[in-house]
Amino acid sequence: MGSVVKNVLKGIKERGLVNFARELREEGFLNCLTDGNLLQTKIHNIGATLVGVDKFGNKYYQKLEGTQYGRHRWVEYASKNRYNASQVPPEWHGWLHFITDHTGDELLMLKPKRYGLDHKENFSGEGDEYIYHSKGHTLNPGQRDWTRYQSWQPTKTE
Repeated sequence: MGSVVKNVLKGIKERGLVNFARELREEGFLNCLTDGNLLQTKIHNIGATLVGVDKFGNKYYQKLEGTQYGRHRWVEYASKNRYNASQVPPEWHGWLHFITDHTGDELLMLKPKRYGLDHKENFSGEGDEYIYHSKGHTLNPGQRDWTRYQSWQPTKTE
């Protein structure tokens, strides 16, 4: 907690109180009151270096001093109300998980233009048009009775 206060005071000293307050509002710190994950990310961002922004608007940060190895790279998602890991494109995934030290922007410059498809996030659970239901699933609109057996009924003996 002490490092958070230290970084906040450092930010106020560098930018001034009015500019620091304006940045807090623009960066969505008011949304942090209802979202604990966003609050944790925003606190973590104080004193960090912005490494890059992908085509979806996700921001990638790193903080090398005073952090544990493996915890010094992270992403702040562009969508503040609905976010998941599938919103990170493959080129940035490698940087986040220490597969490569090249940022996503550097890897995009190396990637041949004629290969690959554009990244799409996983929309599972986001609406009926995106969810696959097998033919026997209860939520499948064309659901039928797919039982191929007849349950055993004991005979009554008197």
